[in-house]
Amino acid sequence: MATVDLKTLGIPKGAQAPADFAPGDTVRVHKKITEGDKERIQIFQGTVVQKRGSGTGATFTVRKMSSGIGVEQIFPLFSPNVTKVEVLRKGRVRRAKLFYLRDLKGRSARVKELRDDQVIE
Repeated sequence: MATVDLKTLGIPKGAQAPADFAPGDTVRVHKKITEGDKERIQIFQGTVVQKRGSGTGATFTVRKMSSGIGVEQIFPLFSPNVTKVEVLRKGRVRRAKLFYLRDLKGRSARVKELRDDQVIE
């Protein structure tokens, strides 16, 4: 795998390279929230529905269920407000955009887990 310098992609100097994740993965996003003069970290945990764009404009969408209602949030990949992205579980999916999860409910909306001994074809 070739190494890529962040300058060649047009990514700002202070930006960190995000964790390696893909659509279908369950992630925990640590987001910086500013309320008045106070700052705190809020965690948003869910399934990655899509990754899109390249360079500084790249974003990813995370979907979670909150009190039976689906909530989606779009995060910039190289944002100073996204402090950390933790990958909790790798998902086994066969497409890049998982918009079909919006129509599913309950157990059918789950994504199978990709184990270490499995090979992606």
